[in-house]
Amino acid sequence: MRLEDKTWRVEISKVRLGRDEYRVIRPARPIAHAVLFETWHGVELTVDKAATVDLAMAWAVAARSPRSLVYLPVRSSNPNGDHQPDTPRLDLVLAHHSLGFRPSHWKQVRARLGRGLPHKVDFPPRALPTITDEEHVRAKYPRFRDHLHWNVVADTLFVVGSRHAFDLSGEDVRALAEEGPANVARTPDVHCCAEIPLGAPGHWRPSRRRPYAELHVEYCALHR
Repeated sequence: MRLEDKTWRVEISKVRLGRDEYRVIRPARPIAHAVLFETWHGVELTVDKAATVDLAMAWAVAARSPRSLVYLPVRSSNPNGDHQPDTPRLDLVLAHHSLGFRPSHWKQVRARLGRGLPHKVDFPPRALPTITDEEHVRAKYPRFRDHLHWNVVADTLFVVGSRHAFDLSGEDVRALAEEGPANVARTPDVHCCAEIPLGAPGHWRPSRRRPYAELHVEYCALHR
């Protein structure tokens, strides 16, 4: 499957809080099978074939839409009850850091979304590109600061960063969507995942008290 062949149907809402207006992009159809929850080592996300496309599209759009919040409402997904965690489930919001959005405002924004305007998004050209080994090595240097950061507020995981920060992990997100279903079809027992670093390794974020962690995204061919 090639993401370039996909069109993502979304709804776009604009919400005003005081002087600020926020543009929220979310899938037009419900995400049927995805489970997101916090663990001792970070965050776990289980997705099926359709949900991997939603995630990859959202990842690419968030990196290239600095004025938008990209919202994946997955708390109510997975109605068959597969892979249910013992901990509370979360929604996911991806945002470019230049937006400067405060997660503490999210509960108000979410409550005012209403019905958005329908829109179609094609996979952006050169989105989620292949990252060189040199760039991956550079990202592990102590002085490197262009990391994705995270927070959990109002039953929602926020992942925030620059375009480059999203692209560093986007290659794995794209590979999971394009190659995961075929890999699992060939070898049902294979573990197919994307491991996404969140935060600077070994450091706490003073403003949010969130340590370095990992968003572990696992593809699972869920049976309906």
